[in-house]
Amino acid sequence: ATNRDVIPKDNKEYKTKEYWEGRYTQDKDLYDWFKGYNDVAHAIKGFLRPDSRILVVGCGNSKFSEDLYMDGYHNVVNMDFSEIVIADMQARYGHLPGMTWEVADLLDLRYPSQSFDAVIDKGTMDALMCEQGNQWQVPEEVARDCDLMCQGIARILKDNGVYIQITFGQPHFRKPILQKDHYNWDLQTITIGNFFHYFIYIMSKKPTSTPPS
Repeated sequence: ATNRDVIPKDNKEYKTKEYWEGRYTQDKDLYDWFKGYNDVAHAIKGFLRPDSRILVVGCGNSKFSEDLYMDGYHNVVNMDFSEIVIADMQARYGHLPGMTWEVADLLDLRYPSQSFDAVIDKGTMDALMCEQGNQWQVPEEVARDCDLMCQGIARILKDNGVYIQITFGQPHFRKPILQKDHYNWDLQTITIGNFFHYFIYIMSKKPTSTPPS
């Protein structure tokens, strides 16, 4: 259960570092907002290899990366902008070889180009979009942040790498944000759940150069 004291008064707070630092100071338990790894593994494992170098963006204090690791993926970088949660997760999981925890800014990714086989985002873009009142009209600042996020992910993905986004964002609202020519990827949608649907968007990066014939 989540302490009611850490629920923000305004959804806009979900995108601020100050909110998350305060929350992680109070709430030390592992917490998944929705759909743990075991709920989505059947849908995403076909896009991953045991040796894939995987970046989990906005990892928070979710158990997702632990379960991913225990399922055989041992080259996992976890990043979040909260120093507090990264320190806590490092203390909890620092003994696992190949699993690292790093403080980083999602809108200014400093990783080298083409350095990851897969990037996984479970609810992170949703947090960026929480201030959106009208789903049909994305505020300019939100659109800019989402674009910076996608451009950064596209840059650090290897050719044929995948960006996997797990979200409750419905396709007619989310696809226009994810599907832009300058990202240079192909998008497919997987729907999971019976009554309340969640969506997994798979963005497969097209090769950036043509091999010699």
